[in-house]
Amino acid sequence: MIDITRRTTSAVFAAVVAFGLGGAWSGGTALAQTLPQYADDSHLGVTSCAGSTCHGATQPWVDTNVLQNEYRTWETQDKHSDAYKVLLNDQSKRIAANLGLPNAHEADLCLDCHADNVPAEKRGRVFQIADGVGCEGCHGGAARWLGPHLAPNIDRQVLRDAGLFPTEDPVQRAKLCLSCHFGIDKKFVTHRIMGAGHPRMSFELDTFTAIEPAHFVIDDDYRRRKQVANGIQTWAVGQALALDMRLDALLDPKTNRDGIFPELVMFDCQACHHPLTDMKWQARPSTGLGPGMVRFDDSNALMLIVMARYTDKALGDTLSAQLKALHTASTKSFQDFEAAAKALKDTSAKLVDAFASVNVDEDTVKGLIGGLLAEANAAEYSDYAGAEQAVYALQAVLSASETMGMGALAQDAKPALDKAFTALAKYDGWDYAGFKAAMGQLAPVIAQ
Repeated sequence: MIDITRRTTSAVFAAVVAFGLGGAWSGGTALAQTLPQYADDSHLGVTSCAGSTCHGATQPWVDTNVLQNEYRTWETQDKHSDAYKVLLNDQSKRIAANLGLPNAHEADLCLDCHADNVPAEKRGRVFQIADGVGCEGCHGGAARWLGPHLAPNIDRQVLRDAGLFPTEDPVQRAKLCLSCHFGIDKKFVTHRIMGAGHPRMSFELDTFTAIEPAHFVIDDDYRRRKQVANGIQTWAVGQALALDMRLDALLDPKTNRDGIFPELVMFDCQACHHPLTDMKWQARPSTGLGPGMVRFDDSNALMLIVMARYTDKALGDTLSAQLKALHTASTKSFQDFEAAAKALKDTSAKLVDAFASVNVDEDTVKGLIGGLLAEANAAEYSDYAGAEQAVYALQAVLSASETMGMGALAQDAKPALDKAFTALAKYDGWDYAGFKAAMGQLAPVIAQ
């Protein structure tokens, strides 16, 4: 599990008090923006951003619209700068050997996520694959926008038209992050790759945004130029896109077939990976499944049900019923399973737009937390993946509540939340009883 102990109410959240962004974000156009790795623009390399008068200053500048030390933050604090180096360690060498690859640091299978792996013809003179996931891996190839972005008061849309990727948009950010932290049709961490030794994939957009070292400050100038999303919105959008992409992979015969088996990475790992002498199985009421069944990893859907029921109860109930139908169909046939997945995807596709017009207030915060706790009490988070996403969700909602003047609630909830994280600290030996106890400790705090 990711270490989120560094998470704080940072500038990313502290400057945000409003949730209803309406049409300011891309919503239903989530799939329209080409990812930087696959766009047409050339990538010039991180040194094109690293000048001391550009983004390579050793300390933030004063009286400027940007910090000017963004490159240094990436180089010294951001794990993306070390992504390529990971491919040179002993674990990566062993994974490559297990997969029959000569090495990891030259294999596209690995480089596609551990580096800015654009084709050779799109690499500028000073581009270095060893720089890992650099500036242009997220912000887009700079060949066209590097010059114009220096102009004062340049219109943001002009830069987007020149290839700058809109990372400030929570929908586009989710799409970008999940392309590596879950996968797309062009790059995907399969069960075979995990079997070779690759770590388990785990992601939640708001949490990962919060622990990413910020190389910007949200101030009045930032708000004039870019949209700003509340942490609850970022969480909800991330969950909706994660479910949508998981269902896309599930419905794609190129990614959801492995010989006579389905692609097992789509399913809950601990449905299979647990000691046979460990008698911990218990029913999850909403699945309708008995013991011994390989369960679809529905952790994102479980979060969306809580959010959807709060914003549109009928939609939330539909999502819940369709999820149960998907679980039931998994015991019948591929055809039934795919039909149920398509129905669920039709509903999940509506969720991103549904969240755009929701305004968050104190009742919303307590309502969402109450919904999460109710599901925990009903044993819906008895799988590790569901419990993990529930704790991430609670942290996202509580962090956002601090920006709304509800700091006392977040502070009172912290001891129980810390206990929940402790219970989840070891994936292979997590403490479900401790997690349940922490959820029970949270309930009276929220009821105050």
